[in-house]
Amino acid sequence: MEIGRGKTGRRAYSLDEIGLVPSRRTRDPEEVSITWQIDAYRFELPVVVAPMDSVVSPATAIEIGRLGGLAPLDLEGLWTRYEDPRPLLEECAALDQEAATKRLQEIYAAPIQEDLIGRRIEEIRASGVTTAVRLSPQRTVQYHKAVIDAGVDIFVIRGTTVSAEHVSGRAEPLNLKQFIYELDVPVIVGGCATYTAALHLMRTGAAGVLVGFGGGASHTTRNVLGVAVPMATAISDVAAARRDYMDESGGRYVHVIADGGMGTSGDIAKAIACGADAVMVGSPLARAMEAPGHGFHWGSEAHHPDLPRGRRVEFGTVGTLEQILHGPSSVADGSMNLMGALKRTMASTGYSDIKEFQRVEVVVAPIQR
Repeated sequence: MEIGRGKTGRRAYSLDEIGLVPSRRTRDPEEVSITWQIDAYRFELPVVVAPMDSVVSPATAIEIGRLGGLAPLDLEGLWTRYEDPRPLLEECAALDQEAATKRLQEIYAAPIQEDLIGRRIEEIRASGVTTAVRLSPQRTVQYHKAVIDAGVDIFVIRGTTVSAEHVSGRAEPLNLKQFIYELDVPVIVGGCATYTAALHLMRTGAAGVLVGFGGGASHTTRNVLGVAVPMATAISDVAAARRDYMDESGGRYVHVIADGGMGTSGDIAKAIACGADAVMVGSPLARAMEAPGHGFHWGSEAHHPDLPRGRRVEFGTVGTLEQILHGPSSVADGSMNLMGALKRTMASTGYSDIKEFQRVEVVVAPIQR
């Protein structure tokens, strides 16, 4: 499309702008499978919880694992900076909105304590659930040995945007291909938002790729940097990269995880319909009674020391983690019983599992408010 005489742009679509079309067949929701497997690890739910302090603590990581999902702990968050961060989490929830960003920057200025990394991982592992942690690309080299020594199951390298070809004149960038090759655990890496970037990340040997840039309820990336890629188009492009990489690699399958903009159960269904194998969810679970943010939600972008690109958002609480994921729901806005809604969507459109559901017909539909 022509934006002006000197610039053209491709039309891209958000999840709000698409709809799913029922097929000729319907199914009983109880006969629908939403299980998901990455590497040797099988999950009852296609849900990876966003590694944010407002959502994931060691206790909620264990509870999410018990409920069938995966919750990576942010190793650059408060749980590795403080022996007991619970009073600070309560303070973060009580801050005045105008003072929130500055105070978050002060709280997160405390150094990461390497001994706490191992202790937090061991605490989660002792429960018997699959243990996952997150580091940014900038700190992966520094702390990855402590992570591996503690016996993590899945390693998540997550940033606002992650590329396989980072260029820096100040420091040696992380060589993802060499790093992943030398690890004995599956790595999920991202975010990315284009076909080419995703293809390059897949070539590093990653088991999964996170799709998303500038999305999410607590992000202000679009306002601060001007960068945003609508999720329906981004997921579809990365799914195409997965297909082409399978041909290129002789059948190696890389999982696509939609990361950002998963505010309702309908968003989750549409993300999978566009080609995602699983979704990374933050804000819906920030509403849980057990969430460490006490009804508030923020990510690492909110406390960046130089250029914050996120904010602390108040959601309140609607129910327990189990109610939000498995129901029953007491509201009609898609914020509870997320997995029950996904099963019903798949049943209504006639599909029995996640891979089949990725073939559902999708239409462009006007946003309705």
